[in-house]
Amino acid sequence: MQGTRFPSGDPAADRRAGFAETMLHLGDLAAAIEAMKSALDLAPDWAAGWFRLGEWYEAAGLEAEAVTAWDRAILADPADPLGAVLKRDLLRGTQVADTLPPAFVELLFDQYAPRFDTALQDRLGYRGPQIIADALRAAGVTAVTNVMDLGCGTGLTGEVLRPLAQTMHGVDISAGMLAEAEAKGLYDRLIKGDIAALPLADQPYDLIVATDVFNYLGALDGVMTWIAGSLAPGGLLAFTVEKGTKGYTLQEARRFAHAPAYVRDLLTQAGLTKITLTDCVLRHDRGTDVMGLTVTARATATQHTREGEDGLETA
Repeated sequence: MQGTRFPSGDPAADRRAGFAETMLHLGDLAAAIEAMKSALDLAPDWAAGWFRLGEWYEAAGLEAEAVTAWDRAILADPADPLGAVLKRDLLRGTQVADTLPPAFVELLFDQYAPRFDTALQDRLGYRGPQIIADALRAAGVTAVTNVMDLGCGTGLTGEVLRPLAQTMHGVDISAGMLAEAEAKGLYDRLIKGDIAALPLADQPYDLIVATDVFNYLGALDGVMTWIAGSLAPGGLLAFTVEKGTKGYTLQEARRFAHAPAYVRDLLTQAGLTKITLTDCVLRHDRGTDVMGLTVTARATATQHTREGEDGLETA
């Protein structure tokens, strides 16, 4: 965050914050902290200023002060679009948040949208859509009547799904990402919404896909309930997560990792069957492979159906 990127509304406070950023650029962290504190004296309810001050306290090794600053940021703006709760929890080593603040995810991807495809594919070696394509092929899926792309983003996975789908919907929390997806002309319907708070589908989906989306949720019980209620009988769920070792854990990258046992237990509790979990490499981050899980599961067929009647055609 830059000092004036999210202005306080008080020109004098913004000038002091700008001076603080200059001191930081010159390498004088202590002076930057003092200047930002002075700015916050003028604008005590400025969430972005408190967030930035917390970052500088953390850099200075003043952990208690950083936590206090981030608490002030959350108090000033409970929606927490800058993710102060995540910075605080990571620094304290005590996980309180069980999901990323929706406003944080929305702001993050609104800013990221114009360069999203290039960044993921060219710099990070992103493999999510291909992993999903491989999983569908392994499940024998050759055509889909009605598909939902959860957290569709710019439509990278939609490009893989479109040749298979008769009707394809996408939902994402970011208007910026949806604008990029709309420009590709892939989806029959695009919906702006939080996938953790969706109403049950009017018409059930034969296939629900979520590519590197649940990393931003943490606790998955709510979305799994939605999926179980929105899949058609015999319908298929396919998704990826970053692989963790215990439950769901917040990582330094401010994404959640999920343990295989946690994922399998949730799917079972949701009444899904034929569960498969496969190790995969999702992308690279700072030269290191980001390990993940490819997961598929099916809704129970509640009655005998003719071949292909469940909306999925298989080879």
